[in-house]
Amino acid sequence: MTGVEVIGVETIEIEVVRLPHGRDLALPDYATAAAAGADLLAAIDQDIELGPLERRIVPTGISIALPPGFEAQVRPRSGLAARNGVTVANAPGTIDADYRGEVGVILVNLSREPFRITRGMRIAQLIVARHARAKWREVDELGRTARGAGGFGSTGVTAGPAKNA
Repeated sequence: MTGVEVIGVETIEIEVVRLPHGRDLALPDYATAAAAGADLLAAIDQDIELGPLERRIVPTGISIALPPGFEAQVRPRSGLAARNGVTVANAPGTIDADYRGEVGVILVNLSREPFRITRGMRIAQLIVARHARAKWREVDELGRTARGAGGFGSTGVTAGPAKNA
């Protein structure tokens, strides 16, 4: 899918270096024209067996240079999570614009069965996003809202009836 532009979606050029152990692997790519995340591949020389509750940093064989004002988020692949219980341990993992090392994915196996990672396997998604820096302004009191300080389930578990039904 690389090179396909989607109308209305911002594109940004990102420099990428293929590291020696990833030279034969594809660069991150989008599975469909409207996909938000580009797939990251496992750049490993031998299979990794990820045991139940085990976590490992899996190399991707690439380093990237994001422009200032952008970050990349490493997120789980829904199929790996749903079918195998394998997810990204620090989801989403953040890659800052000033990081130049190899992109690694911290995978964790939350299932009861071992999971085999093979070379070139799609192991995570990479989403590039703009971000803002906060300028903190200390105040004595925050403005009031209907919700207030209610959190962690304070809005309930089920939705009310549909409006205009």
